[in-house]
Amino acid sequence: MKKQYKDTIVVGFALFAMFFGAGNLIFPPYLGLVSGSHWLTGFSGFVIADVGLALLAILAAAKCQGDISVVLGRSGKTISSILAAAIMICLGPLLAIPRTGATTFEMGVAPIFSGFSPILFSVIFFGLTLVLTIKPSKVVDIIGQYLTPALLVALIFLIIMGVVSPLGDLSQPAKIDAIFAEGISQGYQTMDPLGAIALSAVVIISLGQKGYKKESEKVKLTLQAGVVAGVALLIVYGGLAYLGATVAGQFKGVNPADINQTALIVNITEQLLGQPGKVVLAVIVALACLTTSIGLVSATAQYFSKISNGKVKYETIVIGVCVFSAVVANFGVSTIITFSAPILSIIYPATIVLVLMTLFSSKIKNDNAFKFATYVALLVSVITVVDSMGIKMAFIHKLPFDSLGFNWIVPVIIAGIVGSLIPSKKAINNDSLNQDIINK
Repeated sequence: MKKQYKDTIVVGFALFAMFFGAGNLIFPPYLGLVSGSHWLTGFSGFVIADVGLALLAILAAAKCQGDISVVLGRSGKTISSILAAAIMICLGPLLAIPRTGATTFEMGVAPIFSGFSPILFSVIFFGLTLVLTIKPSKVVDIIGQYLTPALLVALIFLIIMGVVSPLGDLSQPAKIDAIFAEGISQGYQTMDPLGAIALSAVVIISLGQKGYKKESEKVKLTLQAGVVAGVALLIVYGGLAYLGATVAGQFKGVNPADINQTALIVNITEQLLGQPGKVVLAVIVALACLTTSIGLVSATAQYFSKISNGKVKYETIVIGVCVFSAVVANFGVSTIITFSAPILSIIYPATIVLVLMTLFSSKIKNDNAFKFATYVALLVSVITVVDSMGIKMAFIHKLPFDSLGFNWIVPVIIAGIVGSLIPSKKAINNDSLNQDIINK
């Protein structure tokens, strides 16, 4: 029992640290700032889109042994393969991993060492990631036992300083109208629900190597670790959003679009702790981004090695991802965030739909329900993104819950019901082993 308790805490801490990366540090303060006195409303949307969906994703992935192909499988072979690859590429070298290196440089290195080469830093950062990721069996222990405690201590110290000596009051009006929807949008940007599916595989493999052989044990411990990670994220997010809300008065008349999110947390830390604050922030950023980078590189390498049936070795993919990410990181955080927003807005709803339907998979006998719901989620998401790019499609904003960022919910429910009424050519597509896992 004592061993299970220790392993749950270590794995939970590791999950927290793998989740808490670049976006998790810069989005909550910005959300608190633009929400002003209504920061709790924005924070609520953020928590739902981040912690809430991440916990559901962990539950779904754990029931499927951490296999993303099983989570997405009943939507159809083609679309599930495309969606899985898109998720892993976004979590991997295209968006999330490069963002960890770029954020560490802009927030942790540049403010202290002016003139330091971003290219040289990328080589150092991803070289370190490579060294700590090349052995998959050590990933969770390295993060959970050593890096996370240091990260939590530094974060909590910063938040306590902001609570004890607030930089302003919480009476400022919001700078945006759709506060809750903005919270949802910022929560999307963290990519944690997507990461939860992939990172669950890392956790389950680690638990197997710790001696847990029964699938029921692995699922139970993964879920418990998810709760530990969720509680830690909730506390830290709340503190960071509060810090942002306290400086809202310093940005009167400033357009939210002109606020540099990375510069904001640097400014807050410097106001609270002075020049030493830059060092504290550098430690926080380096630990947060390094742990996330390690977890995501490992998850990405495990996924692509598996779908190649081992023809491409885990170590080879780790090297390739680190090299490619080092290159992309040099485009900078703002460019990566701008580039990632429309991609995430398209794949998130469909992924959320499949995660939720997987939780009730044993009750949904018809695969067409999965297929119809997934395709409609993708369709609504694509139209919404196209509209946001200036090609106006006003009808999309007349859908229910559009102001909350959930305009896809009602169409998806209708599509799922219609799909369930149309006989499927096959029964459930998953093989018997995967179905047994889902039904547990």
